[in-house]
Amino acid sequence: MTTTIWHNPRCSKSRQTLALLEERGISPNVRLYLDDTPSTSEVAEVLQQLGMKPWELLRRGEKVFKELGLDKDAADEALIEAMSANPILIERPIVIHGGVAALGRPPESVLKLFD
Repeated sequence: MTTTIWHNPRCSKSRQTLALLEERGISPNVRLYLDDTPSTSEVAEVLQQLGMKPWELLRRGEKVFKELGLDKDAADEALIEAMSANPILIERPIVIHGGVAALGRPPESVLKLFD
C-alpha cells in the first residue's frame, strides 16, 4: 500500500513527521506540494480523506491569505481553489495511506493510519 506525504522541507513539523515515518520503516512518496501543486480535485479529495472542511485546513497566518481577502464565509469551492492556486495556504504535513489521510500536527497523529 502506497504512503504519500505532502511535505515542505522548511517546516519543522513536516520534517519531524517524515522522520517519524522513516524511523518506523515507512518510506513514503514525498510530494513537495509547493512545487508539485495539487489540483482542486486533489485538494478536495484530501479534505474528504481527512474528514475536514477547507477552512480547517487553511493556514490563515500566511500573507496571501490576507491578500486574497478570504474569510470563514467564503464558499468551500473558493477556498479549495485558493489552496490549489496558492499551496502555501495548505496546512502541512499531510500523510495519505490506504485512502485515508492525517494531518501531522502533532507528528504522532499520522501513526493512526498504520494501526
